[in-house]
Amino acid sequence: MQLIEKAIKIEVPGSKSITQRALITSALARGTSTLSSPLDSEDTQLLTAALKAFGVSIDKGESGWQVIGTEGKLTCPGKEIFMGNNGTGIRFMMSFAALASSCSTLLTGKKRMEERPAEPLLKALRQLGVEAKSVKGTGCPPVRIDSKGLAGGTVRLSAAISSQFLSSLLLVAPYAQAPLTIELDGKLVSRPYVDITLRVMSDFGINVQEKGNSFNVPKGYYKAQNYTVEADASSASYFFAAAAITGVPVTVTNMPPKPIQGDAAFVELLEKMGCSVERTSLGTTVKGPGKRGLKAIEANMSKWPDVAPTLAVVAAFANGTTRITNVEHLRIKETDRIKAVVTELKKIGCQAEELPDGMLVTGSPEKLHGAVITTYDDHRIAMCFAVASLLVPGMEFDDKDVVKKSFPQFWNYWDRLEREISLRQKT
Repeated sequence: MQLIEKAIKIEVPGSKSITQRALITSALARGTSTLSSPLDSEDTQLLTAALKAFGVSIDKGESGWQVIGTEGKLTCPGKEIFMGNNGTGIRFMMSFAALASSCSTLLTGKKRMEERPAEPLLKALRQLGVEAKSVKGTGCPPVRIDSKGLAGGTVRLSAAISSQFLSSLLLVAPYAQAPLTIELDGKLVSRPYVDITLRVMSDFGINVQEKGNSFNVPKGYYKAQNYTVEADASSASYFFAAAAITGVPVTVTNMPPKPIQGDAAFVELLEKMGCSVERTSLGTTVKGPGKRGLKAIEANMSKWPDVAPTLAVVAAFANGTTRITNVEHLRIKETDRIKAVVTELKKIGCQAEELPDGMLVTGSPEKLHGAVITTYDDHRIAMCFAVASLLVPGMEFDDKDVVKKSFPQFWNYWDRLEREISLRQKT
């Protein structure tokens, strides 16, 4: 408890990953669910609008979001559904749309979305009796889903480039016409995100049996819940990173001691770099080792790709060269995050190198200098480089508004954090 007593206290918004999964399960449930502390951001707004197009009633009140479940009985939108740059959302909606009877659904997005793979999921849907195709024949959105419902049985699916394909099918599987078995074809990346999916499904009353590379999903209905969304671990990573490089302790008060999100393991990586970490019922606290005390590490980030950019920025302030590997799937996110992070680190004077599946970052805080950071229409690039701005004067951002995708109030939080860190360092 010693760390938390002296720490700056931050309460971050709810998890984007959990919010989007809970929206799907509550939309398909029997009864009315209340989602407490959900994330209200561009991505969740796009998913909410998409669900409403299928006849789901969602009321956003001060005490939470009320979602009236459809029991899987969906209406046909009769219009194009725009998903922006919400990769998770558009993949979830591909399978969701397959439940609608005698319905044709066109799912579109921003230009970058047209470069993000969808074919493994479309192929699986076709095995289940759905006419699912990439409109431009690229294997990417826009996609058209023509469905008369989702057949059950056994389907083979590749989740080697995105676990979202598996999560998408799992979430709707209870509403297939027969019990569904999903057999994985090859490796599974970002396994912790599938664990989130399985946990949310279980919380809403559907338990999946996993045997080897197969997931067996029974027919059934989700049961409406009063459901609290825990703090977003990816968003929390920026505040923990701030504590790591400044030496000022920071507590995220709504991060439970045993979170269900894989990205919460970020604090364990910081601990390996020399930080002190304290997990209690009052939140999770991180304190950095002080000036030049951070140590370089080797990190296999295959399970936690979204916090790899944050780790790379922390590594710019560490002693030695940090090696980040097994995140080749970062190249198909909102931007090629490997290239983007390395490019911007070099721009501020850090020695960094791309690997086919990751990055090498050599710490050199005394050489870092200000620059205008290009954000590539990617919220995570903006937020991870905000960490560096705490110690590197003269840093600017070409587009600060990109954070609205997952954390609309980020810069307000960050300004407050920066002021409090400055005060602590003066005393």
